[in-house]
Order: sequence, then structure tokens, then C-alpha cells
Amino acid sequence: MTRIRVGAAVLNQTPLDWHGNLQNVLAAIGAARPKEVRILCLPELCITGYGCEDAFHSLGMQRSVLESLNEIVPATRGMIVSVGLPLLHRNALFNCACLLVDGRIAGFVAKRFLAGEGIHYEPRWFKAWPQGLRDTITLDGRPHPIGDLIFDCGGVKIGFEICEDAWVARRPAGNMALEQVDLILNPSASHFAFGKHETRKRIVIEGSRAFNVSYIYANLLGNEAGRIIYDGDALIASGGSLLAAGSRFSFQPLELTTAVIDVTATRMAQARSGSFQPDLAGSHENQVVCEFPFPDIEPEVSQPKIAAWETGANVKEEEFARAVALGLFDYMRKSRSRGFVVNLSGGADSSSTACLVAMMTRFALSELGAEQFRETLRHIPDLPREAEPRAYVGRLLFCLYQATKNSSEATRHAATSLAEFLGASMACLQIDSLVQHYVGDMENVLGRKLTWQADDIPLQNIQARVRGPSAWLLANVRGSLLLSTSNRSEAAVGYATMDGDTCGGLSPIAGIDKAYLRQWLRWVQHEGPAGFGPVPVLSEVNELPPTAELRPRESKQTDEADLMPYEVLDAIERSAIRDKQLPLEVFRVMRSRFPEYTTDQLHLWVQRFFLLWCRNQWKRERYAPSFHLDDENLDPKSWCRFPILSGNFQRELEELREYVQAASD
Repeated sequence: MTRIRVGAAVLNQTPLDWHGNLQNVLAAIGAARPKEVRILCLPELCITGYGCEDAFHSLGMQRSVLESLNEIVPATRGMIVSVGLPLLHRNALFNCACLLVDGRIAGFVAKRFLAGEGIHYEPRWFKAWPQGLRDTITLDGRPHPIGDLIFDCGGVKIGFEICEDAWVARRPAGNMALEQVDLILNPSASHFAFGKHETRKRIVIEGSRAFNVSYIYANLLGNEAGRIIYDGDALIASGGSLLAAGSRFSFQPLELTTAVIDVTATRMAQARSGSFQPDLAGSHENQVVCEFPFPDIEPEVSQPKIAAWETGANVKEEEFARAVALGLFDYMRKSRSRGFVVNLSGGADSSSTACLVAMMTRFALSELGAEQFRETLRHIPDLPREAEPRAYVGRLLFCLYQATKNSSEATRHAATSLAEFLGASMACLQIDSLVQHYVGDMENVLGRKLTWQADDIPLQNIQARVRGPSAWLLANVRGSLLLSTSNRSEAAVGYATMDGDTCGGLSPIAGIDKAYLRQWLRWVQHEGPAGFGPVPVLSEVNELPPTAELRPRESKQTDEADLMPYEVLDAIERSAIRDKQLPLEVFRVMRSRFPEYTTDQLHLWVQRFFLLWCRNQWKRERYAPSFHLDDENLDPKSWCRFPILSGNFQRELEELREYVQAASD
């Protein structure tokens, strides 16, 4: 019998943090050794970090990469370890996995399929390696094989699928199975998106079943470079069964997941498979033979541990809370910010943001403990010594309610009640005098009075913009990061004031639509994420209609009266932007989906959406960085590019108008 203890380590890396990344790699190897792990898979590009962007092409990159690799090599004696790195070969850069065997370099496998859509731009930096090609690269005077390789280590055959390789239709594992590979390693940098965990599990488990192999998947962890969040998600499967699964959204710098695989069992499964036909005629020139002794070990019963929150009915709500909490914690830690400032208006957006910061604090404290929590955030000098979570929330979250005469007592009470419940620091300011100062100065410049009849938008915007300087000042004094509270629905139609409610260095909820945010807040009010619990005072927020409170109170301003129902807005956005449908087709889809609204209403709303979308691309270009949480993001720097100046869909909207007119005749 050939039983082997294998491991997958997820790492929280940072682009170009040579020392920190190296220490995490060495710590993972050090953690695996006493557990007698013989084969260890580490994530894609873990030496450099995945999100180096154009720095991949910097002059000194390769020197630093090889210096780190040379420090890792001797630490792998007695083990087989895969590490990810970029490698320059024949004046081309390749995304590689280096297999280290017993303290030496066995070879480099280059990624065959590059991720080049959505948030990924790998073809900008890397070249795809052709199938079946092997070459030689010389490093420090020593030749090493590079390319599409299979490693025979002590009689155990190991192959690679590097992240995207496993997501394509003709994945490399199919050819590896014909060459009797026993084990496939998948070093990945697979970004978090709602529901993606289940897809990953299917890829790993089904891959192990279809190819009759064992499969090890190791992902990155945390907010690596600012926008993308990695959930970890180490997976080990064999012969169609999940043997082990690591925890997700950990606040630790690394997590190790191990299991025992039985190579003989998967080989016999291939023998029993009527569809399996080995490649008997192949030259096998792509195989690299390495000596490695595997000790005999006892069988182990696999019992994958799945968190209770992942098996409930509200997985998406839990994922949202945990992904953003981890993203905020890492952003604060890596930017060396000393907490967050939030303009808490009493509305859904700012309330969600404040809750997420409190969840960040509670989740991190629960997992790390007070001592490691303080050590991880040692750049913050005045963290409290006691372990009571509210004290930490009070230090890391400061909320401002900035009222004008158009603000209501209901939103003020909703904001202050929430801040008190969460334990946040809170201050209320009256800013009418500042608003009137700006208005008065401009009236003198113009030589006339500003009125709501003639100057509605400017008078709304100045109130929002006046709130910015105070919030920035407070954040600067405290060394904190100001969080913008705009959501994706507002971004789609520009329903936000630049340098007003978009003020901030980070936009944590800019990738989430308003309809879902309101749904999530209702869930938090009544239930809340595991380990945090419900926030009953959110009833005050959830019972109020969304409103900017920028017009006089007698106007009874609401967001949906200004725009359209959020449910309709979000449906139009998905049809128009995600699905790339033109106005007429969007209208027909909306008419089918929302029969309760009249043709004229839907025509107006579709037309309004397209006009506002085009008019406000410049605003989306100026938003602070946002977290990527699903594959419907509008961030032009990571997902959805659109011209700042365009034809505004004039011909297409005219076609829609004619269609509606003909239908009504």
C-alpha cells in the first residue's frame, strides 16, 4: 500500500512583501513538518503575491524572486513542496509552480491557461505555455526542466493544474490521467465571489473522480492587494470523495489542511474504469524522475470539517459578512490605518458599513484572541488591553452624524442607537452654518438667490459635500481610514455626490446592490451572522424608506421616487450591463418580469437608466477602491470598463421609443 500524508496551505500574502511572504511560506512548511506531511501544495504566485500588476515586469523582480526561492529550497528536505512564482524564460514571463523535492529544485511547471477576463489580466504579464512542450532553464548555473511536466517522485506521479487550468473545458488533468498521474496539485489564486466555494468543490471532487486521482487545492487567503478578497478554501479529494476542507475567511496568516491519500486505491480505480485507456505510445519526455522515499503510514478515516454557518439557509448573508470583515481587517492592517471613520446617516448603506466594521472586530477577536489581535495590529498604539469586544469596536470605529435642517429626528435616532449598540464612538454635528456659508458666498458671486426651484441639484450636493471635510479631518487626526458608503445601485446611475457621500479611501459596499443590502440588514436585525448575533436596533433603519434627506422635509424625498424602485433598477442593471442587452431587449425583459408596472413606467425607467449610466461613468472612475464580491461588479478598474464619453445609446433609445409608441397605437 502507498499511503501518503498530503497538505494544502492557504497563505495571506501581500504583493512585493518579500520578507512577509517568505516567512509565511517557511511557516507553512514548518507547520507541515511535525504533522509528517510529505507533499505540500502552496498557492499560486505565493512568493511574490498574485496582485503585483505591472510590477511583474520590473527590473529587479526576478532577482528578488530567486533570492526568496533559494531560501525556501533547503527548508524542504524530507518533503515535496510546490511554491508559486513568476519566472522569466527566453524573454517571456511565465506563471509557474516550482516543485521542490527533498531540498532541491525538481522543475517548473508553467501555467497553460491564463485568466484574462473580469478582474484578471494575466495575459498582460504572462505567456501561456503550450501543451506537451518541455524546455530547460538555467538558474545559478544549474539547468532545470520547465514546461508541461509530470514528476515521478519515488514512484508516485504528480501533475499540476494551476488555478485557471482546472476551470476550462479541456483541462490538463485529462491528459495527465492518460499518463497514469496519481496526484494533481492545484496552486490557486481564486478570488471570492458569492457561491464560488461550491463550484470549487465540484471542480476538485469531480476532477478526482473523473480522472481517478487524488487532488490537492490550495488557495490564497485574505485581502491580498486591496480589491480582491480570497477566502482560503483548501480542499483535498480522492477518487470522488472529499477528504478534507480548510476553514474559510480566516484571520490567521496561514492555515494548513492535511489528509492521507491512498495511491494504490486510485490506481486500481483506473484499472476498473472501462473508459480508462493509458497512453501506451507516448514518449513520456515530459516526465521528470526524482528519488524520494515515502514511509509506510496507517490508514486514516476522513472527516471533512464544515463550519455550521456554511450549512444553513443564509450562506450568502454569512459570506457577505465574513468576506467584507476579512477584507476590512487586512486593508486596515496592510495600510497601517488605525481604524475607520464612517459618516453614519441612519440609512441602510452607512448602517451596513458600520455593522461590517463591528463584525470585523468581533470575528478577528474571536479567532485570534486579544493578545494575537493586538500583536497583529501592533501599529495601533492605544488598543485597549481588556478583551471585551465593545472596547475594541470603540477604538476602531468612529461614526459621525452630520445634520442639516433637512435631516429628520428618525435618522438621527437610528444612527445613534446603532452606534451605541455596536459600541462605536459617535459624535453628532450640526452643519447648517457651513452650508449657508457656502450658499451665501455663491449667491454673492452669482448676484442672485439660490432656490430649490432653479437650483435643486446644487443645493442638494452642497450639503453632502460639506460633510466631507469634517470626516476627512477626523480620519486624519485619528490616523484612520474614511469609508465611503455608496452602493452599486447608486454607482450605476450616479445617484451619489462626488466628494460628498463618495468621500473615502475605501468603498467596501460599492459592489453590492441596494436591494440586497436592505435584505441583508433585515437578516442582521433578526438573526445576524454566527458569532455575532442579531442587531435589533436596526429595525429603526429598516423601517425607514431610503432617502438622501437633502431636500426640504416637506418634499418627502425618497431614493426610489428620484430614480425607480430599487428592485427594478437592479434588474435593469444586470440585464443591461452584465448581460450586455440593448434598451429594447432590456425593456422587453422588464415588461415580462414586472407586469405590475405600466408600459410607460417601464419605458421611462429603462430610458432613465441608460442615460444616467452613460452620463455618470466619470463618477465610477473616481470611486475609491471597492471589494470584489460577485461577478456583477461595476468597478472600471477591476471588472466593468465603459467609455467616459459615448453616444449615450441615442439610436437604441429612439428604437425603444418607436417600439413603445407602435405598441400603444
